[in-house]
Amino acid sequence: MKKKEEEEEEERTRDGSVDWEGRPALRHKSGRWVAGSVILLNQGLATLAFFGVGVNLVLFLTRVLQQNNADAANNVSKWTGTVYIFSLVGAFLSDSYWGRFKTCAIFQVIFVLGLMSLSLSSYLFLIRPKGCGNENIPCGSHSTMEITLFYLSIYLVALGNGGYQPNIATFGADQFDEEHPREGYSKIAFFSYFYLALNLGSLFSNTILGYFEDEGLWALGFWVSTGSALAGLILFLMGTPRYRHFKPSGNPLPRFCQVIVAAVKKWTVEISPGRGGGDELYDLPGSGGGRRIMHTDEFKFLDKAAVITAEDMEDEENGRVNPWRLCPVTQVEEVKCILRLMPIWLCTIIYSVVFTQMASLFVEQGAAMKTAMAAAENSFRVPPASMSSFDILSVAVFIFLYRRVIEPTASRLRQKENGSKGMTELERMGIGLVIAVLAMLSAGIVESYRLKYADKSCTHCDGSSSLSIFWQVPQYALIGASEVFMYVGQLEFFNAQAPDGLKSFGSSLCMMSMSMGNFVSSLLVTMVMKISTEDHVPGWIPRNLNKGHLDRFYFLLAVLTSVDLVVYIACAKWYKCIKLQGKGDKPDGDDEKDGDSRV
Repeated sequence: MKKKEEEEEEERTRDGSVDWEGRPALRHKSGRWVAGSVILLNQGLATLAFFGVGVNLVLFLTRVLQQNNADAANNVSKWTGTVYIFSLVGAFLSDSYWGRFKTCAIFQVIFVLGLMSLSLSSYLFLIRPKGCGNENIPCGSHSTMEITLFYLSIYLVALGNGGYQPNIATFGADQFDEEHPREGYSKIAFFSYFYLALNLGSLFSNTILGYFEDEGLWALGFWVSTGSALAGLILFLMGTPRYRHFKPSGNPLPRFCQVIVAAVKKWTVEISPGRGGGDELYDLPGSGGGRRIMHTDEFKFLDKAAVITAEDMEDEENGRVNPWRLCPVTQVEEVKCILRLMPIWLCTIIYSVVFTQMASLFVEQGAAMKTAMAAAENSFRVPPASMSSFDILSVAVFIFLYRRVIEPTASRLRQKENGSKGMTELERMGIGLVIAVLAMLSAGIVESYRLKYADKSCTHCDGSSSLSIFWQVPQYALIGASEVFMYVGQLEFFNAQAPDGLKSFGSSLCMMSMSMGNFVSSLLVTMVMKISTEDHVPGWIPRNLNKGHLDRFYFLLAVLTSVDLVVYIACAKWYKCIKLQGKGDKPDGDDEKDGDSRV
């Protein structure tokens, strides 16, 4: 009997996860790659659906709704930014009340409804006359109601996808017990495969769907996206019995406010040197809904919230500790964790400004280049949005290279130097910024050569350049390489460094970086157009790109990213990683455990 109990104990996960009935999760019956693979497939189908709308949205706005290039680029940036703003809503509901599974399911239903509405409104109202919206047939005017229905639909898509995305990444990581050696390694690998699934899912959208939509078959493209999202939702629900879950830890906002208020109330309290190490600070096991966070020396003012005064001792003796005067040290460290993450997060925004050009200005640049594969009038033309398939291929290649070549090589070199393993997440994100600078330089040089041979007198300049669209391949490939270092590194970094009760919030920081990048991009385009537009000068990004200077905008982004890289290096050197004490670990003094996050 005792041996059976020991075997069951060994089979249980060590990270506190439970099965779908709320019982402690058993290793062989839940999670791991069976559940992880279902989530990866779900992510691929959902991404196919999302990019079936997003990848060609800038062309839909210019060709169907008759917007100019600058307005269309700004509207795409605002829409994409809103997608990621909604990620905060999903992360909050997930961490606080619903849990990740329920949140993913509900927002996927909203996502499907938004796509259905978009498909219907496009088929019934927007694509008129039939077949319009390609390179040659302009669409007619639209009523205010029709435009409103269109925007309502795409922002419903934004809400559904935004609330789902940060939670599905974290939910997938939940299927692996990081305190088990083999599963811990699988958890790290999952983020790479997750980002690969995301990119492979968009490959179909960027090629086949992109081609049909470029030819004016917009409604067909949107219906395919709807079907893909519905299939992904059904697949996700079918995996329900196999998933591992973490119980939501409650609203984190009061916990944050309690630390700030308690520290302010005790601003006159002196912290003795003995308390500096955290040994004499108030603590409770399991505070914050997860593992204990070891004390750190940054933001020492907040430690005052955990200092036990005479009044606190009196309250404790009476069995009524006031959480607005005395907070456990783990609760204090939660706040410190988020404060430490903020400078790193802010430094990732400029990278997202670079990344968002792929869905807007890169497409507009490609549309102004030679898209025909041959000289014949009826030869196949490359849809400008499908060029992002080179980004996807680059992501796939560099994920393979990173996991099979770069990481093992870095591990061997590091072990020779100081015994540590591979590149840290912060180092990878820095490399991503360097490659992003190269991508913008490449885009700027290509645009300079395109302008050199462009016909500035033409009125309809799509595909009129003598420079082939395939000159864009290097800039797309460099963006893809930078994503593997920056965005995969971000997913691992923010998930590892967020407290246990805020894991979805950690993943949402990646999406919030993209969101802010889109809004900053929109602001930059607006500012550049205002400054560069004069009486007889159309500005850097006019409707006719042959009369503008898009190359200067790309070079401006290269300069801004270089400055951001310098600031990022300073922030990365300052950052100190979180130290966790897992369930069952030795109490104090065992900081350097296997479960500690390495940054």
